[in-house]
Amino acid sequence: MLSRVAESIYWMSRQVERAENLARFLEVTHDLILDQPESLVDPWEPLVQVTADKELFLEQHDQFTAESVTHFLAFDHDYPNSMLSSLRLARENARGVRESLSSEAFEQLNEFYHFVLDASRQSSLQSPNDYFDAVRRIAIQWTGVLDSTMPRDIGWHFANVGRLIERADKTSRILDVKYFNLLPRVDDVGTAIDDLQWSALLYAISGFEAYRRESHTIGIHEVVNFFLFNRSFPRSVLFCVAGADWSLAEINERSRAEEPKNLAKTKMGELRHRLSHTKVEEVLAGGMHQFIDLLQNSLNDIGDAMNEDYFPSLVSEPR
Repeated sequence: MLSRVAESIYWMSRQVERAENLARFLEVTHDLILDQPESLVDPWEPLVQVTADKELFLEQHDQFTAESVTHFLAFDHDYPNSMLSSLRLARENARGVRESLSSEAFEQLNEFYHFVLDASRQSSLQSPNDYFDAVRRIAIQWTGVLDSTMPRDIGWHFANVGRLIERADKTSRILDVKYFNLLPRVDDVGTAIDDLQWSALLYAISGFEAYRRESHTIGIHEVVNFFLFNRSFPRSVLFCVAGADWSLAEINERSRAEEPKNLAKTKMGELRHRLSHTKVEEVLAGGMHQFIDLLQNSLNDIGDAMNEDYFPSLVSEPR
């Protein structure tokens, strides 16, 4: 497979996953402000912090409000990681490799982009909760169409690596923002307020029912373990890293390159091993933010290694 094609498929998948996760974050935050007591801290600034693009936000907005944050994350044409920008880039990448995609997958992505574009032209959303729920469902449909119509060849594995790296990153970010920003008082730990927020984050990754089948109560240790180390839930960090590690192994095995590309695979395998042998007690004792910061740095290093191994002569897409 040509490097150009592989890179376009990889970034197409990452960008759609990015758009889906932003919709999840916005949906659950709009739900949270309807349910939370007035005494709770405003969740909008932490939602921007989770993207690591707070400085870009402040260049355009003075305050963190529902309207400004929703517009920035969902519909901002100038913000390269907004839902709209991500889907525009994903569609451009898909257009360049249409021969590698089914017509159904391309049409579904094109409809997805226009669904978000049409909403961006409105002055405001009448029902943000319903809208972002619809976006999330369309994203799931696109993933289903892609997986149902794309052969499990090298192209699909590049798509899978992109999707899972992005998903692992976003799962860790939403966990990080809760731990440090959403809980205003130590006295609230273990209360109904705390349970409400942890439940909201579980809903953000579609994991509430799966979590409750394993744990009957909401607890920090149990929720953090579910987010980071669950081996069977498809949005846990460990599950994503293991899946990406498998796809990288398949890419290397099927590649006809004279010299196998091992940097990304080595880094992914090291991260998988580290996650598989880390206990939640170690994470909490050493500091949640510190652990997640190291995790995100590792994922960024793997992304850089993907460029070095597979796309060395190409200019990477905006992240």
